[in-house]
Amino acid sequence: MRAIVLVLAICLAWPASAEAVKYRFGAAKQASSQQAESHGSYAKGCLAGGAELAVTGDSWQAMRLSRNRNWGHPELIAFIGRLGTKAQSIGWDGLLVGDLSQPRGGPMTSGHQSHQIGLDADIWMRPGYAKKLTRNERENIGSFTVTTGDHMAVNNRWTDSHGQVLKAAASDPAVARIFVHAAIKDQLCQTAGDDRGWLRKIRPWWGHNAHFHVRLSCPAGTVGCFDQAPPPAGDGCDATLSWWFSDEARNPKPDPNAPKKPARRQLVLADLPQACKGVLAAQ
Repeated sequence: MRAIVLVLAICLAWPASAEAVKYRFGAAKQASSQQAESHGSYAKGCLAGGAELAVTGDSWQAMRLSRNRNWGHPELIAFIGRLGTKAQSIGWDGLLVGDLSQPRGGPMTSGHQSHQIGLDADIWMRPGYAKKLTRNERENIGSFTVTTGDHMAVNNRWTDSHGQVLKAAASDPAVARIFVHAAIKDQLCQTAGDDRGWLRKIRPWWGHNAHFHVRLSCPAGTVGCFDQAPPPAGDGCDATLSWWFSDEARNPKPDPNAPKKPARRQLVLADLPQACKGVLAAQ
C-alpha cells in the first residue's frame, strides 16, 4: 500500500516538475481548440488557439519542420505574409522562416527561453528560394552569417536588400522590436539616411547574425498578454551601441569577488499564467 501511495504521489507531482512542463508543451502536436490568445509574457507564457504557418506559402517557406515550431498567434502568421510579400518586392524569393512557437507555445525543451506566446519569429538572413524545398532540404540547408569573423562589421554576404527587409519589418505597426547582431545595427545606423524612426525597434543582441528575431506587440484588446517595456527613445545609434564593440562587452572579465550566480531555475507549471493549465488540458 505504501508503495502505491508513493507512486501516486510522484505521478501527481510530475506535471509541476521543471522537466514536465517543457516536455508537456513540447509533446503537444496541435494547437488547442480555443480562441486565439497569448497568455503571459514572451519568456513565461503559452498560446491558446494557435495558428499553423503553412509549410510553403506564396512568399515564405518554413524550415526545420521536424521541430514543429511553425505555430503562432494569427497576427504573427499574418505578419509573415506581409513581410514575405514585401521581401519579394525588394528582390528576395520570399522568406526562410525558422522557429516561431510550439503548437501551444510554452517553454521549449531546447533553443529558446522566449517564443512562448506565439508572437516571436526567427527569419533567416539567407533569402528564400524560387523552388519549393523538400523536407530533407529544409532540415539540412542552413542560413549564413552576415558579419565578419571578428564580428565588428558586416561581411560581403550583406546586401542593401537585407537592410530594406529589416526596415520593412521594423516599419510594420505590429512589431515591437527586432533583435540583430550589433554589427548589423551599426551598418543600418550608417546607411539609414534621414528616415530613422524605424531604427528604434532594431535592438542589438548577442548572436543574431544568421537570422533576425521579430517580436510583435501583444494584440490589441488582449488582457493576459504582457508586453516588454518599449525600447528607449531615439534611434539607438549612440553610446549604447558603441558599448557592444567595447572590450568590456567582447571580453568580459568575471569579478572574482562577485557572489556565484545560482543555476537558472527551469520553469514549472505554477510559474506560468493560470490559463496555461487550461491550454494544456484543452482538446
